[in-house]
Amino acid sequence: MDDDELIQRAKQGDPDAWRELYRAHAGRLVVWLEARPSGDTASTAEDLAAEAWLTAAQKIVDFRGDSSDFAGWLFGIARNLHANSRRRSLRRRTDPTAHEDLQDTQVTEGHEGYLAGQDWVKQALGSLSARERDVVGCIDVVGLDVESTAQALGISAVAVRVAHHRGLRKLRRAGSGGQPPVSAASSGSR
Repeated sequence: MDDDELIQRAKQGDPDAWRELYRAHAGRLVVWLEARPSGDTASTAEDLAAEAWLTAAQKIVDFRGDSSDFAGWLFGIARNLHANSRRRSLRRRTDPTAHEDLQDTQVTEGHEGYLAGQDWVKQALGSLSARERDVVGCIDVVGLDVESTAQALGISAVAVRVAHHRGLRKLRRAGSGGQPPVSAASSGSR
């Protein structure tokens, strides 16, 4: 596939081209990274996104495709950086605060429903397999298409469609019952 005009300009270092790519993908990238569990409070989604953009700028010469393919490529870079960060934090245990050390947080009046909804969403998404959660996040939260999601996650388009279907089916069941399903990991069965 040939590069389109925007990618050619980005390869030549045109700041306007990079600005255009950044405006199109930066917000979605951060939202997607925030939805992925990292295990490391020292590494934020914004940090990983910035590192992904830096890596993309360094490797843009090797990229082949048009500006719509760029999203999948960028998200694939971010996925790899996130995986490396997660492995590093698990290996080094860089999280400075254990959950049991946290004090009870004060909830201002009127926010209970919002917080309960957030908890329900986290539980519902937590009931999905990692692949289903990633696919649903890419397609339904970030807005990537099937091909870009496949490229970002390093899986086939068929696997994306299957995981998306299964994930949405589980979320629909969770929504109709009012409670998120218990994940296989938390129920002890697999």
